[in-house]
Amino acid sequence: MGVDVGGTKTDVVLTDGSGVVLQRHRVPSGQGNDEVVAAIVAAVARVCSAAGIQIEDVDSIGVGLPGAVVDGVVTHAYNLGVERLDVAATLGAAWGVKPVVDNDVNAAAMGAWMLTGEGSRSMAFLNLGTGLAAGIVLDGKLWRGRRGAAGEIGHITVDPTGPLDAEGMPGAIETYASGSGIVRQWGGTATAEEVLRAATKGDPAAEVIRDRLFFGVASAVRVLVLTLDVDEVVLGGGLTKWGEPLIAGTRAVLDEWQERSAFLASLGLSDRVAVLDSDEPVAAIGAAMMGAGRG
Repeated sequence: MGVDVGGTKTDVVLTDGSGVVLQRHRVPSGQGNDEVVAAIVAAVARVCSAAGIQIEDVDSIGVGLPGAVVDGVVTHAYNLGVERLDVAATLGAAWGVKPVVDNDVNAAAMGAWMLTGEGSRSMAFLNLGTGLAAGIVLDGKLWRGRRGAAGEIGHITVDPTGPLDAEGMPGAIETYASGSGIVRQWGGTATAEEVLRAATKGDPAAEVIRDRLFFGVASAVRVLVLTLDVDEVVLGGGLTKWGEPLIAGTRAVLDEWQERSAFLASLGLSDRVAVLDSDEPVAAIGAAMMGAGRG
């Protein structure tokens, strides 16, 4: 069983041992500890019912959530309204089976690693969703860091005079290159998709936000390559549904930097960027595989 808890939806899958999805169900994630847990429990119960099994019948359970995760405890999951939640203990008490719990982007990175072909290459999965973070796979193993914060590059400031994030920090990558950041810059009730559509139609304010998006994604790619020298940065998450304009705009920024710097040109930043071309529930599959001992 794999559970992907995102900023807006909770996606649950039942898979076989190789990650093939047998059942799937999605529900809104809710806000706050109690609602987040209730959504997980309800979605898992629905999948079990559809499969004709009990939760005790599954071989393993993996859960991915935003925020820093250490020993089954998630902290600072701001998109969920969660400051601290012992996910492993809480769900273990509800199910009688203790799940493996990790960061949601780590789960997505493991799912992307499997779907794009496993091997000895290094990869960073850059999730462009409600928030922004990266999952890092080095020689087939996830790199989590000392406190589970490896890949939380959305908090890096790339412009000290830029727009403020939810914590009041200026010019953070996540503010430029995430759904919540786009909405925060725009103001009002429009979605990120609506803002980008307005940019396509020539709205000047939306065009500024769109160009900041390209800059933010390119900045994230540069950070990941310069710090880890990964073979590939794979883009995933809801914003990638915009398609070719996103990758073209990002590569244009990278190309401009490479024209200015012989060193950056030697690294081939543009050539290391790819978009995950899959309709599969990547993070939920990755969570299932992590629960089964992968990664």
